[in-house]
Amino acid sequence: MNTTYKIVEQLDGQTLKSYYRQMVLIRVFEERAGEQYMLGKIRGFLHLYIGEEAIAVGAIASLKPQDYVATHYRDHGHALARGLEPGRVMAELFGKATGTTGGVGGSMHLFDKSRNFVGGYAIVGGQLPIATGLALASSYKQEDRVTLCFLGDGALQEGEFHESMNMASLWKLPVIFFCENNLYGMGVPVGESLAKKDIYKMAEAYDVPSVQIDGMDVLAVREATQGVADHVRSGNGPYFIEAKTYRFRGHSVADPAEYRTKIEEQRWQMKDPIASYKEWLLDKRYATEAELAALDVSVEQEVEEAVQFADASPNPPPEALYRNVYAEQPGAGA
Repeated sequence: MNTTYKIVEQLDGQTLKSYYRQMVLIRVFEERAGEQYMLGKIRGFLHLYIGEEAIAVGAIASLKPQDYVATHYRDHGHALARGLEPGRVMAELFGKATGTTGGVGGSMHLFDKSRNFVGGYAIVGGQLPIATGLALASSYKQEDRVTLCFLGDGALQEGEFHESMNMASLWKLPVIFFCENNLYGMGVPVGESLAKKDIYKMAEAYDVPSVQIDGMDVLAVREATQGVADHVRSGNGPYFIEAKTYRFRGHSVADPAEYRTKIEEQRWQMKDPIASYKEWLLDKRYATEAELAALDVSVEQEVEEAVQFADASPNPPPEALYRNVYAEQPGAGA
């Protein structure tokens, strides 16, 4: 991490420590989710966010409650950073009735209207038109709303990316396209699948300003995203952020990640966003070892309670299959 950040002048010690707790919460939650998957309590696909915690925490901390967050299928970290309850998120992973969408969405489709968290999307790039549409609605209604849209580097090759960037630029929509470049689209290195080496410069084709940041540094992410959010909120149109990061696990739990070298993995693990931020907090005396240890214990307890809650929750009833299939019409059934 850097030694100085302008954003720190706007934050108090409790807020700085809360970023540590949020990142630890995401890390522990994901580790336990992986365990539950191996026990057969979570089925289907499971994409863990371990290693990328600084992005979710730093970026979402720059938003206001009314802002929208749209994301991809590696969405647990974003959901927790946005304030979704760990118990309900874990229950959704378990497919239980108490989950965020009643157990019918699962890992890749977390959603919470009360938090303006408009979902994870399993189709690569599928969230981009949704985010652009939300930004268009906000602009049309003259609302004080920004839409933060997370995407992976693999989505840059999808048509939706180019269409969304073009439309957002033409209409100066209040949307932030935030690319989490973890260097791999599933198992293919981004350098072997994308002709443009400096990803953030792709935005130039649409006259969209852009920046590349360190996605392993929570305060660097917080500082950059705050400035971008203020820019977009002021009516200046969209912005593109590329955050360089690394997932410490495979693409999904079923992926052994044999396409990466151990040396590469070790090099990135030395940049662990939680360990480096902990060191910074201690060095700058914003926290003590005892305070951070207490936060670690509280997170372990919270996640354990989330697992117990999910385990004890009921399965959705059979009639849940027929809910939310069609929109209810006024006077229906009268």
